[in-house]
Amino acid sequence: MEKKPTRERILDAAHELWTTVGLARTTTKEIARGAGCSEAALYKYFAGKEELFVAVLSERLPRLAPLLDRLAADPGERGVEENLTEIARQAALFYAQSFPIGASLYAETRLKARHDAALRRLDTGPHRPIESLDAYLRTEQRAGRVSPGADTFAAASLLLGACVQRAFAYDAKLGKEPPQDLDTFASSLARTLMAGIAAPE
Repeated sequence: MEKKPTRERILDAAHELWTTVGLARTTTKEIARGAGCSEAALYKYFAGKEELFVAVLSERLPRLAPLLDRLAADPGERGVEENLTEIARQAALFYAQSFPIGASLYAETRLKARHDAALRRLDTGPHRPIESLDAYLRTEQRAGRVSPGADTFAAASLLLGACVQRAFAYDAKLGKEPPQDLDTFASSLARTLMAGIAAPE
């Protein structure tokens, strides 16, 4: 069996270690060891843990950002509620997988500060999905499918906030199942949001 390229092995090792040990407690040396390469090789692909973190989020977790960017550029033929259902589904999956990785940062204030500074340099962060969803909803508002009086930023915050809360309240490690399966949750969330922002017929 052909060995994966080094960059792919580094991403796999980081993802595995961060979901089991946590981001704060994992060193680049341990990631390199898990990837079967030297630490110097890791730094050929990633400037540091923060850049690697962003790559893991975008390449190893459910693809929330590309979905939001695509819809903001072109909402397509589907209705707003259908698009919001797909966004809610992907967001719930994304936050359920990213929450355990990022949570350990909040226990290490110096690491969190360094991480935040790196995200600012990379022009990314947890605010990006809200801004992208807001942009999509404004596109739908201009097309007349979202009420002209709707606060699109508030609507984006409500939808994504509910997905984050689901990840927090029903963390897999707690063993408590959500009252709704993922598809029911996503469609109910989109339908409820639409009741408040849909353009009047």
